[in-house]
Amino acid sequence: MTLRNDLGTFEGFSFRHQCAIFPNLSAQDVIDWDHDNQGEAEFWPSGDHSGVRVTLGNKSSVTATEIKILDELINDLGDTTEAYLKIRYATQVLGKDLFTLTVGDIEDMNVFIFSGTSFTYIYRDAGYELFELYYPELYKLWEQTPCDGLTFDPRDFLESPSFTLDEVTLSDNDKWLIVHPD
Repeated sequence: MTLRNDLGTFEGFSFRHQCAIFPNLSAQDVIDWDHDNQGEAEFWPSGDHSGVRVTLGNKSSVTATEIKILDELINDLGDTTEAYLKIRYATQVLGKDLFTLTVGDIEDMNVFIFSGTSFTYIYRDAGYELFELYYPELYKLWEQTPCDGLTFDPRDFLESPSFTLDEVTLSDNDKWLIVHPD
């Protein structure tokens, strides 16, 4: 099978030679690894692909099958940061099994994804947007009130039992917030 997406590189350890496999292998090389001829080995994401890092990076090792499944999901969903984040949310927060996860499962998830460079601003934007979406009458009333003492705290709103939150940092200036209404 030939992978259809660039899934970065993977570090590996050869049990036959009892050492690291160097240089890092592409995802395709991991898929093509012949454990009988090349020796037993295990692989894990090297971290150079942020989507693969957040999706599979919490595992001590990954199998060729997991890489193939991720490739198929990404091919169907689109090679976007949001697609990787949705797969991460489904498997790591909701506890769904990657082996049985379908595109339909991911598309049926009711999640909102916000991004920015600071979680302070991301929470602010997400809080106001979801307040307006879920409580349009209250939002309109709050927006029109002349009372200076009437405040709305977006972070308190999001951290209520009504939502499940997942913060993801891909780099210093690339932060993501996934919000799932409960």
